[in-house]
Amino acid sequence: MRTTSSSTIRNTKGARAAAAVAASALAFSLAACGGGGDKSGTDTGGSTPSAAGSDSGLNLPKLNGTHLEVAAVWTGAEQSNFKKVLAEFEKRTGASVTFVPAQDPIINFLGSKIAGGQPPDVAMLPQPGAIKQAVDKGWAKPVNADVQSELGKNYSQGWQNIGKVNGKQYGVYYKAANKSLIWYNAKVFENAGAKEPKTWKDLLNTAQTVSDSGVTPFSIGGADGWTLTDWFENVYLSQAGPQKYDQLAQHKIKWTDPSVKDALTTLAQIWGKKDWIAGGPDGALQTEFPASVTQTFTGGDQPKAAMVYEGDFAQVNIGETKAKVGTDAKVFPFPTVGSTAPVVSGGDAAVILKDSKGAQALAKWLASPDAATIQAKLGGYLSPNKSVPNSAYPNEVQRKIAKALIDSGDDFRFDMSDQAPQSFGGTPGKGEWKDLQDFLKNPSDVAGTQRKLEADAAAAYGS
Repeated sequence: MRTTSSSTIRNTKGARAAAAVAASALAFSLAACGGGGDKSGTDTGGSTPSAAGSDSGLNLPKLNGTHLEVAAVWTGAEQSNFKKVLAEFEKRTGASVTFVPAQDPIINFLGSKIAGGQPPDVAMLPQPGAIKQAVDKGWAKPVNADVQSELGKNYSQGWQNIGKVNGKQYGVYYKAANKSLIWYNAKVFENAGAKEPKTWKDLLNTAQTVSDSGVTPFSIGGADGWTLTDWFENVYLSQAGPQKYDQLAQHKIKWTDPSVKDALTTLAQIWGKKDWIAGGPDGALQTEFPASVTQTFTGGDQPKAAMVYEGDFAQVNIGETKAKVGTDAKVFPFPTVGSTAPVVSGGDAAVILKDSKGAQALAKWLASPDAATIQAKLGGYLSPNKSVPNSAYPNEVQRKIAKALIDSGDDFRFDMSDQAPQSFGGTPGKGEWKDLQDFLKNPSDVAGTQRKLEADAAAAYGS
């Protein structure tokens, strides 16, 4: 299965430019970014921030008496903040909207809801492959011309194309992620005399310096297999290059390719050092992503780990600790493994399952800068909507990350596992998630891991 997020909307030169933007944006001093505002990713129970441009001319229909359901896998502060966006839609239209908590994989969850005759009106799908599945199953409904017009005003062509299947627009990418970041405990680095690395070799040296100071270098949320696919994708994109990345994402080359061997061997330089991983491999495989972040920023200058890899959304979890983004918690771009730094993005798209005036209006709302600006102000969120003012983001770290994403235009690479069929790239305990969890446990078995990855990919892609 392939999606429309193909190499036709990207090029090597552009990817390098995007990488340079991301690297330069994050190279500035972040010390001025601290303060209470940096915890805005948590739900304080306060009022919903007003959307910039509430008088922007966005026309929404009156929907008094209409009830809509929106399903997503979001929990905690992320769910709470999204509900504030839905509340503003209710205020403007008179509709009522219920958030339906979903489980991963969301396609399976939706299948059971549809089989029971109770599909939600809209679902937030985290993979282009899931959008394709929803279309193939006859669940997804295309957006109307009004929604397409809103998308055309606010999104680069690349972000629109990722939401298309067979030339029709189904997905509205409401949420994005810059997944090429490593967050670190500033106090640990200061005590160890460690510096922000720019290359993979530098990262290994930094890890050794931190380890020598008595702190475990890395926290890895291995219980969630998707974090491991993200590690792999950043290494692979930088080392193998954009063209190989696109070929592997579409299964045009096999996972037994030498380029995969190289990436896994590189990963093993970290994953293979038990003392460099909080709790060792076994502990990492029992650590979920939120805990992998919080344990890096609790415990003062003796946390369980000094660094944690993941996207900009880690700020939500940092906000659950006493650490302040920009002072206690700092960030650097994922180091260059090959010739260029990687720029990997992810995202969640709104897809209509029950076509109606209300569902189309909600899709239009989520495609608008008004909706995205509300959540941008709350922190821990990144929008691919180019009409969202950069000033809406609550701290300088987030503003720089957002600017890097928007400035990259169409020249980014979407999360590889999210482009794959969900059975391979998006199902807990199966496919790539499980294979990389096994590799984390035994990183010496590169060839065996490649064989398992290829067998699972071939079954999922039907090739």
